[in-house]
Amino acid sequence: MAKRSVSGRKEKKRTHVAVVEESSKLPSDPNSKVPKSLVIRRGKTAPEVAELVQDLRQMMLPYTAIYFQEDSKNRKLTLQHYSKHVALPMGISHIMAFSQTENRLNFRLGRTPDGPTLHFRVNQFTLSKHIRALQKRPVSYTSGLRTNPPVVVTNNFGDSSSSSKPDNTGGRGAEPHIKLMRITFQNMFPAINVATVKLSECRRVVLFNLLPPDSSSNDTNEKDKDGEDSSKDLTKLPRVEMRHYAIQATAVGVHRRVRKLASSSRRNLPNLHKVQDIADYVTGQTASGSTAASSVASDAAPSDSEAEDDPRHTIELPDSYMGHRKSQKSALKLVEIGPRLTLTLMKVEKGLGQGDVLYHAHVQKSAEEVAALKAKKDKEAALKEERRETQNMNVEKKRKAAEEKREAKKRRKEQRQDAIMERLRNGVEPGDNEDESVRDDNDDESES
Repeated sequence: MAKRSVSGRKEKKRTHVAVVEESSKLPSDPNSKVPKSLVIRRGKTAPEVAELVQDLRQMMLPYTAIYFQEDSKNRKLTLQHYSKHVALPMGISHIMAFSQTENRLNFRLGRTPDGPTLHFRVNQFTLSKHIRALQKRPVSYTSGLRTNPPVVVTNNFGDSSSSSKPDNTGGRGAEPHIKLMRITFQNMFPAINVATVKLSECRRVVLFNLLPPDSSSNDTNEKDKDGEDSSKDLTKLPRVEMRHYAIQATAVGVHRRVRKLASSSRRNLPNLHKVQDIADYVTGQTASGSTAASSVASDAAPSDSEAEDDPRHTIELPDSYMGHRKSQKSALKLVEIGPRLTLTLMKVEKGLGQGDVLYHAHVQKSAEEVAALKAKKDKEAALKEERRETQNMNVEKKRKAAEEKREAKKRRKEQRQDAIMERLRNGVEPGDNEDESVRDDNDDESES
């Protein structure tokens, strides 16, 4: 039943949601400027690429179009079309597009609506299902992992925080395209406010690791001594490895069997039908001092992947986390949940899929060549604009001439009608003059 307010009017609470004005939103509102992504595939691709797209959407949760489906007839649409008709209405800030040719898989990452666009070559990728198949205890992708965005970690990109350490640029600091990659990767995910973030919201980690070029590769290719194939050797370019992990916490200082009893679900409880007391299971010995049943003895063997084996991984929790109480000593470890990607940056464009080329992995131009090419492009653009203006002027001129012709015809018709009405008022029969005026009208219609 609807409640009555102080003024006596009824207020519906269940079916009416209060509308929040855009002007009333604070600049610090986390939902006002949250980056959102769209992962798509363009053209014909292999079935594994479609699974890779779904894995990336799972990684980008919760701020991504998880159920977006590309129309098979419109897979060749440009990034500008997606930006105009999909990204802008949905508030999407980044578009990730996969395209496949006969011998390579390409990946484009663009910022809507004005760019820039980063072109990558996918060297290797591994699906999430393949990673889980190799793990002894894989992590299930539950709703707790999907609710909050992952924490972004960039390594070896030569940023200011690690300028004192050796990097891929020989100590000179990061190059512009390396900085652009780092900034783009960071801006794909929401920023974390250290002062207000909750520990329970940090459940996943996305790592972007920049690998230096492989110096052991051959400088020339035997097939082509002109350098055509050697310019396509991707081992001479820095690569970016992307990894996706889940954070797990394990209590420290608690016997492994006790922890197993506390953390196991009802279906995964250990088999205790051969022990007389719970103490026999914990200690591994019976009251008489003999060894407990072999059915539970295997639980005493430690796992080589346990995080508490290394004291450096042990911390004191500042807040409750994954069922562990505050101030409890716990060991943290990362479990990979996929997907994996190894990328090589090939080109950077200023706009969204178009515009000036800011960086190219294989084509290097001097300042004079860049200036000459820019002047040529500007001249072509100016000539194109001049032709467009001339065409618009001609179209407008023809439109005005047609309008003047219609107005002149209309005036002549009105004059003839006025003349006929004047003769009728004076009692004069139109006679031949009327037939002549009709012929004039027919001639005007034929001319038009």
